[in-house]
Amino acid sequence: QVQLVESGGGVVQAGGSLRLSCAASGRTISTYVMGWFRQAPGKEREFVAAIGWSGTTFADSVKGRFTISRDNAKNTVYLQMNSLRFEDAAVYYCAAALTFGKGTGGYHAWGQGTQVTVSS
Repeated sequence: QVQLVESGGGVVQAGGSLRLSCAASGRTISTYVMGWFRQAPGKEREFVAAIGWSGTTFADSVKGRFTISRDNAKNTVYLQMNSLRFEDAAVYYCAAALTFGKGTGGYHAWGQGTQVTVSS
């Protein structure tokens, strides 16, 4: 089983940037589809981005602003977030799946989350 630990969250001004990291242990991430999800207070957890063997996919709300990448040598996945908006504020979770998808049910391993706060 793969274990995931997110880091890099914090407080950032609107329009600013953050890079989240997801460090994996136990298994190599090269065998997984890796995804990022987020959950704001009172809302359901929603898909943000994923990276797999065939490429990447993004939620419409973050297209053109966020990028996802992986460093298999470091067993780490990254989420670069640019032009952050107030509505991007949430707890961000890293997750691993065996197949490509945007639903939370397809991901079997989750990190504990990292908080992103967007300030004025």
